[in-house]
Amino acid sequence: MTATAPSAPGKLGEAIEPALIQRYVVELDGWLRTRDDELRELDAAAIAAGRGEELAGDMQLVLAMWKAIHDRYQLVFATWDGGRVLQQERERISTLIWGRLDGASGMPGGLAVSLPEACRLNDALTGQLRTKLALTYDATEQVARIRDLRAQLERIRDQVGLEPPASQEAAARTLAGLMLRLDQLTERSERGADVGGMLGPLEVEATTFERDLIVGNARRRDARSKLESARELRADLEAREQALEKLAAQCVATVDTAPHFAVPDVDALGPVPNTPDAIDEYLKKLDRVSQALEFAQHKYADALAQHTELVALLDAYVAKATAQGVAGNRDLVESERQARAVLARTPAPMAVAQQLVATYQTWLQKETAQ
Repeated sequence: MTATAPSAPGKLGEAIEPALIQRYVVELDGWLRTRDDELRELDAAAIAAGRGEELAGDMQLVLAMWKAIHDRYQLVFATWDGGRVLQQERERISTLIWGRLDGASGMPGGLAVSLPEACRLNDALTGQLRTKLALTYDATEQVARIRDLRAQLERIRDQVGLEPPASQEAAARTLAGLMLRLDQLTERSERGADVGGMLGPLEVEATTFERDLIVGNARRRDARSKLESARELRADLEAREQALEKLAAQCVATVDTAPHFAVPDVDALGPVPNTPDAIDEYLKKLDRVSQALEFAQHKYADALAQHTELVALLDAYVAKATAQGVAGNRDLVESERQARAVLARTPAPMAVAQQLVATYQTWLQKETAQ
C-alpha cells in the first residue's frame, strides 16, 4: 500500500477555483488516510524485524511531518466550509496551501516548507523507509516500482527547475544520470530480467536527491531577509487565524461542552517593523502566536473528533447487532433512536450522548449474551 501526494492547485496569493479546491481537499484527505495506514504498517514491520530502535529517528521525523500536514489540512478544510467560499476565502486557502508550514507545526529543525513541499518530502522519506525495510515486492510489483520511480523523477525535474542558476546545471546532470539508469533498468525488465536488486539503490538515491532539493529550496527561502520572512509568516498566521475561527465556530456548533480558547489576534502585533533591532523581537512574537494558534487548533479539532468517533462507535455497535440478528429488538431500536437524536443536536451534549451510546452497548451485550 503506497500513496503519492496530490498536486496542489493555484499559487500563493491566487484565488483558487472552487472546483480545484474541492478536488484537492478530497485527494489530500485520501492521501492522509492512506499514508497513516502505510506508516502504521512500516512501524509494525520495523518492530517485527527488530529494527524499531534503529529506524526510530526516521519514523519520528516522518510521523511529525504527517502530523504537521494533517494540522494544515484541518485549517484548509475548515476554511473550505463545504464550498461556502468567496474570493477572500479562496485567497486564504491559497495562503494556507502555499504559505509556510513551519515552527510550531513540528517541522524538523524549524524548516519552513509549503504544504505541497511537505507532502512530497513525506512521500520521499516514506519511500526511503520502505526501501530500508525491503517492503517492496518482486515480480508482479517490479513494474509498479519502475512506474513509481519514473513519477518520482518527474517530480524531481520540476524541483530542479526551482534551483538557482549556479546549481541548476549540476542538479540537471544528476537527474539525467538517474533517468538514464532507470531507462536501462526498464529495458532489462522488459526483456524479462529481474532488476529488483538494482531498483533498491536507485530508489534510495532518487529519494535522497529529491529530499535534498526540497530542503535546499526551503533553506534558500529561509536565508532571505528577516523582513521578508516576517511578512510571509505574518500572512500565514493571518490565514491560520481566520481558519481557526471557522474551526472553533464549527466545534461550538457541534459539541456541548466545547473548548473555549481565545484565538490570537495577529493584528494586535501591529505592522511588521523595518528596523533590524525590532525585527528579531517581532519574529519571536510571531512564533509565540503560531504556538498559541496550534494549541487552540488541537483542542478544537480533538473535540470535533470526539463527536465523529462517537457516531462511528454507535454505527459499529449497530452493525454488530445487525450481523447477530438482534438489531430489530425493541430496546435496541429505541436506544439507537435516542442516541442518534442527541448526537444530531446542534450542539450535541456529549456527556449525554456518551451515556446513550454506552446504553446501546449494554443492551447489545445483554441481547447477544442470551
